Amino acid sequence: MMLKTSTPTLIVVRHAPVDQKYRGVCYGRSDAILGPEGEQLSCAVVEELAAWRQATIVHSGLQRTRFLAERLAEQLECSATTCEALRERDFGTWEMQPWSEIHARHPDEMLRMISEPETYRPGGGETTFEMRDRVLRWFESLPNADLTIAVTHGGPIASLLGSQGGIPVTEWAELIPRCGQIVPIQKRASGLCPASEQE
Repeated sequence: MMLKTSTPTLIVVRHAPVDQKYRGVCYGRSDAILGPEGEQLSCAVVEELAAWRQATIVHSGLQRTRFLAERLAEQLECSATTCEALRERDFGTWEMQPWSEIHARHPDEMLRMISEPETYRPGGGETTFEMRDRVLRWFESLPNADLTIAVTHGGPIASLLGSQGGIPVTEWAELIPRCGQIVPIQKRASGLCPASEQE
């Protein structure tokens, strides 16, 4: 899992896998913790990211992102700060419910997150575009030169890549990186572009 040599101005990282007890559960903004597999993968990602010796490190504040960010900060001898704009989508009353039960109770509502991104609130939580907008406000506030490493979640990463890349909402799910995946980005005045492909 090596990064190529082009220099990004933003590296986004999806947190490692959560503990097995959360598998199949809608945990969204809830503070699901990492299991042993997730902690091990986080440490491996830290070793790779430590090659970037100077960076600002931010995370969503949830344990599954903070674990990686704080260990990286130790390696780089800096601090890791919380940015709530990077939190996963708020699924309201769906949080901590099994996805199978959510599908059974709301069989026609899952697609509304895509078909009605401006208005539909799953479980009374956050619309797709509300999540997108908070992530974009954070992204647009970043400097164009200094490196930021952000440990975050699948939804925010997909919404950033999709909206800045002009990709339809219907295709954003395909942009969600796997757990522990590193996505280097070169921020430009007009938006963003991938700095390199991850191997």
